[in-house]
Amino acid sequence: MFITAQFDSGNIEVLEASQPDQIKLAIRKDHQSDFYQWFHFKLYGEAGVEHTMQITNAGDSAYPDGWKEYSVVASYDRDTWFRVPCEFDGKTLTIRHTPEQESIYYAYFTPYSYERHQDLVQWAQQSIECEHVLLGQTLDGRDMNLLVIGEPDEQKNKIWVIGRQHPGESMAEWFIEGLLSRLLDDEDGAARKLLENNVFYVVPNMNPDGSVRGHLRTNAVGTNLNREWAEPSLESSPEVYYVLNAMEESGVDFFLDVHGDENLPYNFLAGSEGVPSYSDLHQQLGARFKETLLAITPEFQVEHGYPVDEPGEANLTIASNSVAERFKCLAFTLEMPFKDNANLPDPDFGWSANRCQQLGADVLSAIYAVANNLRG
Repeated sequence: MFITAQFDSGNIEVLEASQPDQIKLAIRKDHQSDFYQWFHFKLYGEAGVEHTMQITNAGDSAYPDGWKEYSVVASYDRDTWFRVPCEFDGKTLTIRHTPEQESIYYAYFTPYSYERHQDLVQWAQQSIECEHVLLGQTLDGRDMNLLVIGEPDEQKNKIWVIGRQHPGESMAEWFIEGLLSRLLDDEDGAARKLLENNVFYVVPNMNPDGSVRGHLRTNAVGTNLNREWAEPSLESSPEVYYVLNAMEESGVDFFLDVHGDENLPYNFLAGSEGVPSYSDLHQQLGARFKETLLAITPEFQVEHGYPVDEPGEANLTIASNSVAERFKCLAFTLEMPFKDNANLPDPDFGWSANRCQQLGADVLSAIYAVANNLRG
């Protein structure tokens, strides 16, 4: 028996692995940070034998409530990821599973590898509608990739979509893959119509360093990028620095920042009601955006989510609030669950990569519903 996390986005420390029923593990903290929750490891063992794996430091993780009613994802082929029920006693997360094959991967959510990210960028670049822009390099020397979709024109709306500021929230890049697949489909009528009057600026992965390192929430030097939008720096948050500079050059009429929430088993939006420039127009457009999503997919809901900020009380270091105020635009944070969608549960797969992709495609319809009125 052997356990390893020496691969892209791997994260686990092996404390004990002498017997299948006495495996003790710990999640490694993000580098230069106390955040941890993401894990991803490979088990080599005997097929047909139950393995009991205890993650001993789960109770002190960033979001301990996230382990309640949580099921781990597992895969034999790294393509199909299914759910394995877990137990959480407030301190330890226990996974009991009998592998059917000699090796198996376990993860906090379906991983989205850096290789797949590179494939996504190069695939998108093949479209005549898409320009691939290199914004700069991360602290670990990886590319900050921007996809510009549509012919830039001053009169067109500028629609920005970013994902994975928090690298462990891999569902965000699955979502963006689904959005891009529809947006770049030249036989999709809504996509074709949108590109007549809108240009999309898409950053599929805001935090490639943290993604490869197996971090939950921070970049290579322990910076939470979603608290850097007021004053980003090349020393601690070059990812935000480069993207914000590109936004200043293009302008922003609509902004969507895609995330995952550890605790809440729902898909929901958080708006920017608390920024000083929030207006009646933003309220009306936001309501129409949500109503459209509610009408086209049962995966979305508005009953559960974050408390709405009081007027003038928004945290302007957070991306959606900062961009909303800086560009006086409609802006949202979209959250998806690490668990399942409690309104539409699937015990075999839970909230999955496929469902993320479908939601990404569906969101394009909601953007279509508001696009013609973004500038009033």
